[in-house]
Order: sequence, then structure tokens, then C-alpha cells
Amino acid sequence: CLQEAMGTRLQFSTAFHPQTDGQSERTIQTLEDMLRSCVLQMKDSWDTHLALVEFAYNN
Repeated sequence: CLQEAMGTRLQFSTAFHPQTDGQSERTIQTLEDMLRSCVLQMKDSWDTHLALVEFAYNN
């Protein structure tokens, strides 16, 4: 299973739960900001630095 291989877990939220939706939206916004910054700074090689973006987000 992909989740086990990556050391993550799949978690579903209820159909209407504003707190969870807000947390998810904030996480997505943070990741978008980090990826945008990476692309702008490392125009041609940003994809080779994705592991660094993941590390920065997780720490």
C-alpha cells in the first residue's frame, strides 16, 4: 500500500466539518507557497529539489 510505503496514513473528514476543512486548506496553501517559491528561485531545476521542499515542510 502506498500509504504504508510512504509512512503516512489516509484520513477522511466528514462532509461538513469546518475546522478540518480549514486545516486542510491552510496546509494546501502552505505547500503551494513553498512550491511557487521553489519554482521562482530554481527555474530550470526545481523538480530536482522537491525532496528539499518536502523536508522543509515536515520540519
